[in-house]
Amino acid sequence: MPFSVLQRGFLFAVCVSAAAPVSGQDTRASTAPDDGMREQTADQQVRHVLARLTFGARPGDYERVRATGVDAWIAGQLEPRRIADPEPESLLAGFETLHLPTSELFARFPPPQQVRAARAAAMRRQEGSAADSVRVSAPIEQDMMLLRPGRESQGVLADLQMARVLRAVTSERQLEEVMVDFWLNHFSVFGGKGPERYFLAAYERESIRPYALGQFRELLGAVAKSTAMLFYLDNWQSSVEPERPALAQPRAAVSRGARRRAGSDPRRDSLAARLARVPRGLNENYARELLELHTLGVEGGFTQADVVNVARALTGWSLDQPRERGGFIFRPIMHDAGEKSVLGHRLAPGRGMEDGEQVLDIVAAHPSTARFIATKLARRFVSDEPPAALVERAAATFTRTNGDIRETVRTIVTAPEFFAADAYRAKVKSPFELVVSALRAVNAAPDLTPRTARVIAALGQPLYLHQAPNGYPETGEPWINTGTILNRINFAMAMAAGRVPGVSLRRWPEADRLRDAPRTVQVDGVIHGLLGGEASPDTRRILESGINPMLDLADADTLAADLGLPDENAEAGMPQTGSMVRARGAARMRPTELKGLAQVIGLALGSPEFQRR
Repeated sequence: MPFSVLQRGFLFAVCVSAAAPVSGQDTRASTAPDDGMREQTADQQVRHVLARLTFGARPGDYERVRATGVDAWIAGQLEPRRIADPEPESLLAGFETLHLPTSELFARFPPPQQVRAARAAAMRRQEGSAADSVRVSAPIEQDMMLLRPGRESQGVLADLQMARVLRAVTSERQLEEVMVDFWLNHFSVFGGKGPERYFLAAYERESIRPYALGQFRELLGAVAKSTAMLFYLDNWQSSVEPERPALAQPRAAVSRGARRRAGSDPRRDSLAARLARVPRGLNENYARELLELHTLGVEGGFTQADVVNVARALTGWSLDQPRERGGFIFRPIMHDAGEKSVLGHRLAPGRGMEDGEQVLDIVAAHPSTARFIATKLARRFVSDEPPAALVERAAATFTRTNGDIRETVRTIVTAPEFFAADAYRAKVKSPFELVVSALRAVNAAPDLTPRTARVIAALGQPLYLHQAPNGYPETGEPWINTGTILNRINFAMAMAAGRVPGVSLRRWPEADRLRDAPRTVQVDGVIHGLLGGEASPDTRRILESGINPMLDLADADTLAADLGLPDENAEAGMPQTGSMVRARGAARMRPTELKGLAQVIGLALGSPEFQRR
């Protein structure tokens, strides 16, 4: 269907242009005396830090940051341990899968394939002794018995997705949550690969969160030894090639009696024998991504020979029973003990784990890594094409502080470029950012079900399920096209209709004042409360008229069904009109039929201003 001029303009506004201020607002820079280089007004600075350093403003946040002062508030967020944050931990206390060791997760919630294999073995032992009728019914009973393990196994990942949303919505340590999101995406792993979902809780808990604003080298080392990364990129199987020297040789196979007489450990010898039977071979997957995605960047100056030698240095960095409990272990018989050269540095022969540790030291301190990490952070916080001068200053901070993430972020988020006029509302929200910011904006109740995570997935960003190791896009263009914009608008209208968990007009502080107010007063109140007081003339016209030029292409009911949203108002408190009555018992309400304040809120949440940050 061809777009009208108005429809094309609406699409263009989301994709390209930042919103214009409300008519009559003073747009001159109004900053504190020490902010003379900042182009944004004082009010814009408040809105900007809440848009970039949090997952969106909640009711009252503008006033709190203005009272604290932008710079003091930033400094506080850079020290998250000093911020009391009881709500997320209280909400997540009952999510036992988030706190259990990986081995206990496997024991308590075994993967269906493991249960299936055990039951198949039991059935084979029973063959010949059971009656024919029992043998015929056994496969059916087995399939039924697998339903519960399957649900519990899926629940391990669902709990992690729910926790990610809950923390982003409720945490007072918002900048820390933004950085956890950044690093989980930077060091992306795919939760759908084999038993990977069982490793993710420990990965986030032990390898990402403690270092999100710490030293990059420590973060890099924690990720390199994590079960999740070792399994995802197959380094646990990477072994010295047959023609190269191994650090240790497997013991020769001898009889059990001989091992017992010699006083050796049968379990250890059995492991050595098993490893000796595994074909040796180098796996370059992790080595390549370590250089290309995690540190130097694709233009970082490494060669294929560097990839090979990094892979050789990391042989033997393996896992202990990866399909049962995981856990890092160094296996000398898998390690290449030969001499190596990485990025011009010699790695002496005859060493073990030191090879891999030296590689991590080399790449963490490399100038290309400083530029690559600085660029990605500036892209996240400033613009899709960050200013070169800012990147260089951030890279210099990274180098000077030996990879101090906190100080690198501080350099970026206090820079004049961060507060430049061009940076204001210059970023498009990802689906995760959009949903979480909308929930925060209307003061939604925490959702202790998987439904909100499913909404985010339906909008294009299933959490922990990006298959490629490059993570989800940090730039706006991949997230925006005609279809995704329609889905975003439909989501906004579904929220206003109370069809998203935890959302009710009663929870938004401005609702009582605006519910029965004239339309123009409602529009002004919604612009102030949800859009930070700024809206383009086009957006204002849409809010006043109730006609969105894109909605005639939308099918909100279809999207609502795809998202698993309830068919009727989930909570009371929405203005009830005749047009909201169920049609033919279908329990469906078209968002275009919303009236009054709910309609204004839905249109505002679907506006270009709210789609950007």
